[in-house]
Amino acid sequence: MSPRREPIEPVLVSRYFEAFVELLVAERGASANTVSAYGRDLEDAARFLGVTADSRMGVLDGASTDDLRGYLKHLESRGMSARTSARRLSTLRQFYRFLYADGLRADDPSAILESPRQGRPLPKILSEDDVNSLLDAAAGLKGPDGKRLRALVELCYATGMRVSELVGLPLASLLRDPEVLIVRGKGDKERMVPLSMPARDAVRDYLAIRDAFVSEGTTNPYLFAGHADKHLTRQRVFQLFKNLAESACLDPRKVSPHVLRHAFATHLLHHDADLRTVQKMLGHADISTTQIYTHVLDERMRRLVAEHHPLARRSSEN
Repeated sequence: MSPRREPIEPVLVSRYFEAFVELLVAERGASANTVSAYGRDLEDAARFLGVTADSRMGVLDGASTDDLRGYLKHLESRGMSARTSARRLSTLRQFYRFLYADGLRADDPSAILESPRQGRPLPKILSEDDVNSLLDAAAGLKGPDGKRLRALVELCYATGMRVSELVGLPLASLLRDPEVLIVRGKGDKERMVPLSMPARDAVRDYLAIRDAFVSEGTTNPYLFAGHADKHLTRQRVFQLFKNLAESACLDPRKVSPHVLRHAFATHLLHHDADLRTVQKMLGHADISTTQIYTHVLDERMRRLVAEHHPLARRSSEN
């Protein structure tokens, strides 16, 4: 069990913390989890810079570039990964841009700081054969649980949806067997994703027995109904995918809804899909996020050449 987090106390962070949160929610559509993560990042920096429950506020608001540089060195000394340090710096940059833009500071102390250098991690992916094994295992399951799991897996791979988007699908969005699904993603932005025939068939079969998962006496608005009027939890979906991986003789550590999202994108690009189209279907705001999948393909091609090209074999023998 993870340790219980104490609620973030704005007075320990900044006198402008609540205004910053309002900006995140109103202009960027930030979720409660995102706001909480930003608050923890700012709180950690504030505590390093000397804000305590007794000294009230101000140290973070008035921090200099050298102060922030010292904080980044402190993170490195704590063994913080470059990826996490870069995320902390990103939070600080957004906070100081807000202060500067609103005239609450005359400068932005984070503007000239360099992000910690980090390697670009490649996402875990499943091969097309692996995904077919997973889908075949799901298709072989019996009863209501099997039909629900098949619908979850087929929809996940057919659309590349995030697990939060998948479990949050409204029932009404699929009642009429649509060829195109409207997905509501981050920041309440909507995007359209075509539905494959296997996914439509799986959903149709699931809808026929969906009432088995609806609590008696309730009307549940979600496609994948959970307890009472809630949707199926993300944690439960992760566990179902792990169990299915074992049935398909795949490593459960390599199978999750997010890995299927990666497979969706990589397999489309492998079959010559346009990068911009994949970006739109994934709901990425920036195409640079989608380009990571081209690196996956590049790495796979390099590995194939290294393992199978006759010149590569000759060089290893010499």
